[in-house]
Amino acid sequence: MSFVEVENLFHAYGGRPILERVSLSAEEGEFVSIVGASGCGKSTFLRLLLDQERPERGEIYVDGDPLQGEPSRSRGIVFQRYSVFPHLTVRDNIVAAEALSRPLGRLFGNIRRAARARADATLERIGLGHVAGQYPSALSGGMQQRLAIAQALAGKPRILLLDEPFGALDPGTREQMHAFLQELRAETGMTVFMVTHDLPEAFKLGDRVIVFDKVRWDPHDPAAYGATITYDFDARNGGIPYQLQKDEIHGLAES
Repeated sequence: MSFVEVENLFHAYGGRPILERVSLSAEEGEFVSIVGASGCGKSTFLRLLLDQERPERGEIYVDGDPLQGEPSRSRGIVFQRYSVFPHLTVRDNIVAAEALSRPLGRLFGNIRRAARARADATLERIGLGHVAGQYPSALSGGMQQRLAIAQALAGKPRILLLDEPFGALDPGTREQMHAFLQELRAETGMTVFMVTHDLPEAFKLGDRVIVFDKVRWDPHDPAAYGATITYDFDARNGGIPYQLQKDEIHGLAES
């Protein structure tokens, strides 16, 4: 079994199908980019991976175990709208994230001092070293998003879930954060799922690029069917599609 196994997921909100027949296998350390039209269930899929929501049908396994119905410290997430601790300084936001990854959720003495030093090094890498002692309210939106990304990565999760994490950043800062994410991924071997609307970004960062779309469509009731994975591209091999989806999509479209 692969590190992450998604088996025949169906999910709906208020009886309205969002996802149907979604299956996926990902090896540990893979970077999976997720693209598709707005409203086709990409962010919903991340919430299911986070275990923030439970699917109507189907199952998700991580390292051979089914998800238990609540988020885990082994999975970190960064949403498009940044979320940090407003009552903590920029440095202490990073320290707090590392503390939460430990059993007692607290750091003391030399361990805390070492965590603060690591936080300062991280902030220097992402261009926030000069505001380490300030509070998030003093930062611009783009700077707060950089902090949110660094905070999620500080806990060194085994799985990192990113929902349009770079959308609010200017091109230069986005390139800087791409490099930071690639470096940390190489250091930690974490598995990444990233939703993005930027196709060049998806292929640049991802080992694979999967596409969510609706293959069944009722013009009289556009919400009648959910989306599924329609393409699975190997981004490391010139974007050549994996073969596994073709027969499944053909059968689903005809059903």
